Amino acid sequence: MIMSKYMDFTEVLRRVQEHISKNYAILITDDGVAESKIKLKSYIKKYIEENQLKVDGYNKSSLIERLYMEMAEFSFLTGYLERDDIEEINVNSFNDIKVTYSNGEIKPADEHFNSPTHAMDVIRRLLHQSGMILDSSQPIVVGHLSDKIRITAIAKGIVDKDVGVSVSIRIINPRKLSKEDFIRNDTASAEMLDFLTLAHRYGESICFTGATSSGKTTLMSYVLSTLPNNKRLFTIENGTREFNLIQKNDKGEVINNVIHTVTRQSDDPKQSITMAKLLETALTVNPDYICVAEMKSDEAFYAQESARSGHGVSTTIHANSCIATYYRMVTLCKQKYDMDEKTLYNLVTEAFPIIAFCKKLEDNTRHIMEITECLIKEDGSREIRTLHKYNVVDNVEVDGRSKIIGQYEMVSKPSAVMQKRLLENGISKAELSQLMGGVANE
Repeated sequence: MIMSKYMDFTEVLRRVQEHISKNYAILITDDGVAESKIKLKSYIKKYIEENQLKVDGYNKSSLIERLYMEMAEFSFLTGYLERDDIEEINVNSFNDIKVTYSNGEIKPADEHFNSPTHAMDVIRRLLHQSGMILDSSQPIVVGHLSDKIRITAIAKGIVDKDVGVSVSIRIINPRKLSKEDFIRNDTASAEMLDFLTLAHRYGESICFTGATSSGKTTLMSYVLSTLPNNKRLFTIENGTREFNLIQKNDKGEVINNVIHTVTRQSDDPKQSITMAKLLETALTVNPDYICVAEMKSDEAFYAQESARSGHGVSTTIHANSCIATYYRMVTLCKQKYDMDEKTLYNLVTEAFPIIAFCKKLEDNTRHIMEITECLIKEDGSREIRTLHKYNVVDNVEVDGRSKIIGQYEMVSKPSAVMQKRLLENGISKAELSQLMGGVANE
């Protein structure tokens, strides 16, 4: 009779891997096919039962599940990747993993990799899903896992050998937030959200600006989700699709009018599909609205051209204020045409009259810090007017943690010029009154 043996998990894993690799290797490479998953788990179960293997802290079923995740999935990361309340997993080193939750909290992971080699093996498995290889010849790789998870990995040679690998895993829009969610989380006021949704609904182009993880893409996704189902929306994203704006009824029938597109990179320039190319294509399919997920290069020029041609365009950009956004756009547009900066400034301010600046504050809360309107006067001069803003009053310590105290304020109402455009684009007087805080034409 074989006595039960309590062993270290790493040793059990080594033995099981050796057994499975020798006898059933094809099951590990079947990329999660349901039948293979069942078979592999049964073989793991059989081996640990026959050899009476036990690990402290695990019952039989949890040990089988953990061994399976280590061998065919993504170790302890699998559990995090399947959750809908996590935005980012940052692997600083094999034994230092931080998790960013949807509420802004950043916490250490409960587990970590056993060694630098273990971390590298799991991350390579993640990158395999998108056909990317992380090694000494390619020590920096950007890939994806499904259309919702982006992975940036940095291997040894760029990071220290004892780190193993550093990785940023970005889980995009794990939850679709409603108006009530934004208000409950104190991300925005009801008046801000009403202004953005109504203004874009009736033709005003908007740029959502801020740093990485400031919440700008989530906010833009919400605004786009409020567009009428009979209006055609064309979205353009870079490599990985973040949006899922298609709506279906109880019968599974699509009830809105959306085209989602992504860029395609190729070693052959003729085979590459860039954001600029997709913007050109968008203009030929008669959209009511165009969404450029992010302006990072010369697509900014095409985006402002589209907005000035009468389409409602929404986009995001990295900038640290509403005013700085226009200068950032000018810089990007110059990558396409080396035009006079004043001319480009006039073009981008005409194209995007509304800027919404988002920011993640010291206590990890996200807020719309400011919404501005660019008013073009009769003499051609520009006036940047603050419509809404978030005023920070204090930063206090609560239970040993920072907490920002602030309040939202409606600073001024949209100009008469914008009101006129909105009326021409079909807004009702009741909706305009709502947008104006109860009084129109001030």
